Amino acid sequence: MLRRLPFLLLALGLSAYAAEGRPLLSLQPEIVRPGDPVLITVRGLTEAPTGTLGERPLRFYPVREGFQAVTGMPVEQVVGPVPVKVTAPAGATPVELSATLNVVAAGWPSRTLKVANKFVKPPPPEIQARMDQDKAAFAAAFAQPFAPPQFGENFAWPRQGRITAPYGDLRTYNGKKQSQHYGTDVDGAIGTPVYAANAGTVVMTRDNFAAGNTVMVHHGAGLYTTYFHLSAMEVKDGQRVERGQLLGKVGNTGRVTGPHLHWGVKVDDMWVDGETLLKLDFSDAPPAVTQRDKE
Repeated sequence: MLRRLPFLLLALGLSAYAAEGRPLLSLQPEIVRPGDPVLITVRGLTEAPTGTLGERPLRFYPVREGFQAVTGMPVEQVVGPVPVKVTAPAGATPVELSATLNVVAAGWPSRTLKVANKFVKPPPPEIQARMDQDKAAFAAAFAQPFAPPQFGENFAWPRQGRITAPYGDLRTYNGKKQSQHYGTDVDGAIGTPVYAANAGTVVMTRDNFAAGNTVMVHHGAGLYTTYFHLSAMEVKDGQRVERGQLLGKVGNTGRVTGPHLHWGVKVDDMWVDGETLLKLDFSDAPPAVTQRDKE
């Protein structure tokens, strides 16, 4: 009950705003950890507001009866309160809305993994050149212009299976190289189908050195999902996909210890926890925007 208190107080405040006919500010999730995506909704507006989460600017898009912004909490975020401030245009006197997100400890696990030495030793020039090309390809795919959501539903698992490594894992490779896991690993046999977590546009189908065969989908609203280590890719760059559409098949390409799907989520240039994204309610979002709608 105590953990829910800040959100309950916020909800009571919103009820008071509603009675006065003022804009309403709501936040998801109720309890936030470093690495979590955050959904901010402002209802009762006809013009886009501006705002910040901590020091990070928010990018709002229109939804029914207001506007939304989706962003993330950095993995480096320290535990404690983080302010949310929104300025809503309301005639000659803008309305200032504010709330506080309380960040709790992430509690990430740590593990030691064994992979082929070529993935942890300093790479030879030809491999370094390939990795540089991969980095440039990812940067280009992630550089899509900000646009309204292409989806009209909540996000769903790309496949059902046992989670073998959650987001945030602290990892040591072959007793030396340390890193953090910025995705969710889902177990599966080679050839098992992998589906789109939501509607969007494919912006990458590529064989990458570490990620292996990769599909990336841009969902609008600054949101991307990635699907690594595939044995087969069943879509093409530029293709429109719907939630639940086949993207590819589970594999063991790239830097892996065995067959699985690595599912990643990126928003506002931050890798965030996909399991938390699945809990966000985008029910206020407008119908999906397609390329045909834009034309």
